[in-house]
Amino acid sequence: MEDFSVNAGSVTANIGKFQDPKTTADGQARASVALTNPETIWFNTGTLCNITCANCYIESSPTNDALVYLTRADVEPYLDEIKTLQWPVREIAFTGGEPFMNPEIIGMMEAALERGFEVLVLTNAMRPMMRKSVQTGLLDLHERFGGKITLRISVDHYSEELHNAERGKGSLERTLEGMGWLRDNGFNMAVAGRIAFHEDEAQARAGYAQLYAENNFNIDAQSPAVTVIFPEMDMKAEVPEITKECWRILNKSPDDVMCSSSRMVVKRKGADRPAVLACTLLAYAPEFELGETLAEADRPVALNHPHCAKFCVLGGASCSA
Repeated sequence: MEDFSVNAGSVTANIGKFQDPKTTADGQARASVALTNPETIWFNTGTLCNITCANCYIESSPTNDALVYLTRADVEPYLDEIKTLQWPVREIAFTGGEPFMNPEIIGMMEAALERGFEVLVLTNAMRPMMRKSVQTGLLDLHERFGGKITLRISVDHYSEELHNAERGKGSLERTLEGMGWLRDNGFNMAVAGRIAFHEDEAQARAGYAQLYAENNFNIDAQSPAVTVIFPEMDMKAEVPEITKECWRILNKSPDDVMCSSSRMVVKRKGADRPAVLACTLLAYAPEFELGETLAEADRPVALNHPHCAKFCVLGGASCSA
């Protein structure tokens, strides 16, 4: 999963805010978002990851199993429920942690592809993806389903210095090796990156374009859907709450926000069944757990968290291809 800065500073910076799901701290009506066009269903395959990033908002690591591995048997009922509900979902997306650490990732991808969905996998393209058993499974799926599979690679920055500062020494080299394997075998690739504080989006896209050219990657650096660039987040900063009036002020629609078009399925450690969440960014916030089924999760989401404002509404970021 893409890793963006969060820390305890957000608690003190926004004291008194984000308390009431209906009302902001200054008494205005809080904005909410309805599920108007479900396009993507996310599955968090588990929070275990092969690396520990400096600023991972979901705290993925080699030891964090707060969200345990999903199985194909967990995933398939949700895929079938999509058809029952007649939702216009086109994409099933897998995130983590590192999805390729989950021993059933190939089977889960296959289950989605067999039902006609496009599949997106968020990965660091490092050692878990490069295991022979995973490569064999990916090549088989690619032969059978081809262009319906996209791997979105986490490249925190186009410069080796800043990428490795986040992910560890030598990490960009190992990621580029994995991307080279995907390139050589004809897989669709996208990238998730971010804008460093010292640059603007145009500079960031130029930097990614140069990285792609140097490595002969067929990735469009200018497309927001292919090179998904997230804003750097200073969670120590004050974040304004989003009121109903904000839509008019910002000239935005609730339909522009991620929770109008997606939901995420997770399985918590010790839980009997998976749960459906409003957002990929809020895996640990109990108030954003909407039920055990997609039908139960078809209800409005109050924008009652700093991420809702900083990341989704004001940051303009989207987590789907």
